[in-house]
Amino acid sequence: MKNLIIDIGNTRMKAAIFEGEILVMEKAFHDISELREFSKSVEFDHCIISSVIAVDLEAALGFPFLLLTKDTELPIENHYATPETLGVDRKAAAVGGRVMLEKGPVLVIDLGSCITYEFLNEKNQYLGGAISPGLNMRFKAMHTQTAKLPLVGLEDSQSIRLIGDSTEMGLRSGVYFGVQFEMEGFMQAYRSQHQDLKVIICGGDSKFFESLTKDHIFVIPNLVLYGLNRILTYNVNKK
Repeated sequence: MKNLIIDIGNTRMKAAIFEGEILVMEKAFHDISELREFSKSVEFDHCIISSVIAVDLEAALGFPFLLLTKDTELPIENHYATPETLGVDRKAAAVGGRVMLEKGPVLVIDLGSCITYEFLNEKNQYLGGAISPGLNMRFKAMHTQTAKLPLVGLEDSQSIRLIGDSTEMGLRSGVYFGVQFEMEGFMQAYRSQHQDLKVIICGGDSKFFESLTKDHIFVIPNLVLYGLNRILTYNVNKK
């Protein structure tokens, strides 16, 4: 079975082709028109779309697909107290964690516009997690909510120093190490309750934290695509 997987986020738009559980192609797009042309150039049996933006995708793309919504059945038990408010990207990340780690407790940290923490226990139950501002959101907040702090960004992590010797470096150090220490704190807290915990860091900004990779911490930037593929396959097989 060949699946077309489409993930439309706040700042990124991606598509991938899976043959079974194997990712064979991945591509990023600037707009829906590019995505439509790509879909015309590839063959696929089924398609799933996860989107956080309000667009008439059926009219824009012109082919049938499964839209991931709050009502889409999942291959995990959803124990979130308010499932109607749970973002589709968060659900896909949680399922992606189970794709990569078939048993045991897993914490997925998705570094996108926001940083989301998704926890699955050893019983395959999704219990929730946490949400905090992403890297760019932190940079923008300091710039827009102060009178003199400049707007800076993060191009790489190798040049970041713990002790910033300029205002710009201080901003970068604060954001970068603030996120790193936040993640490490969450990992430690979760592990104190679940000793066999494994952690997967994913999302567009995960590339900045590849140095955290250890025997129980994995960096898999495109994890959400694997989660979406598993959700699509699960729903197709239920028919």
